[in-house]
Amino acid sequence: CIDGAANRGSARRGQSRRGEGRLMLDVGNHRCPVTGPLPKTGGILPDGQPHCPSLLTMEHMAELILLNKPYRVLTQFTDPQGRATLADYIQRPGFYPAGRLDYDSEGLVALCDDGALQQRIADPRRKLWKRYWLQLEGRITDAALDQLRRGVTLKDGPTRPAKVARITSPTLWPRTPPVPAHRDAGSSWIEIAICEGRNRQLRRMTAAVGFPVLRLVRVAIGDWSLDALRPGESRSLTVHLPRSNTRGQQRGPRRRPRGSG
Repeated sequence: CIDGAANRGSARRGQSRRGEGRLMLDVGNHRCPVTGPLPKTGGILPDGQPHCPSLLTMEHMAELILLNKPYRVLTQFTDPQGRATLADYIQRPGFYPAGRLDYDSEGLVALCDDGALQQRIADPRRKLWKRYWLQLEGRITDAALDQLRRGVTLKDGPTRPAKVARITSPTLWPRTPPVPAHRDAGSSWIEIAICEGRNRQLRRMTAAVGFPVLRLVRVAIGDWSLDALRPGESRSLTVHLPRSNTRGQQRGPRRRPRGSG
């Protein structure tokens, strides 16, 4: 491993991970295993490896819930009008959505119990790409696709360039109610990825180029995807985050997310 003096120069690059059933501390090019109870001060670990106690606070873990939000469900936990909300599917206290997906959109919603993770996912300045499948009214043209790729000027300003491709109709769960048959027959599908999150942005973008949205499904947020989740189903995972010493860092998630669906 390394001694305390060498550690000071590379501590900011340190990460902790679990490998082969035990905690591993990576610092620079060195990897230090942790196999037993940790002493409170610098010293020797049970397997004879030296460690620096400051490294053990370089990372903390947050939990993430990935939910396939059904159609006509609000991305919030209460609604005075009595509409379906996340509370009908998630009963874990302390979790709040990172970003928003509109009532009439479907697909992946991420919920966090940690404010730092929520900010990493929802903050458009971090440019986390979110991927969607859109069913559009009419057969979208190459010219319209090029417009979306370059960016579209909306009332609140130009959008960033999007990643767009025409796709065949994907295999999805049935929606209730379905898209009307006469509109479904002449429709087309695209896959689009954006890294910003204005209110109803995708619907406004495709309408601006002449092809309104009939159905919108978010299939991925960064590296997280729907996979085999059915509407209303969720799964949990643990995310490792670098610990921040920034004063005023949020300890809990924010409750008023925004989104682009």
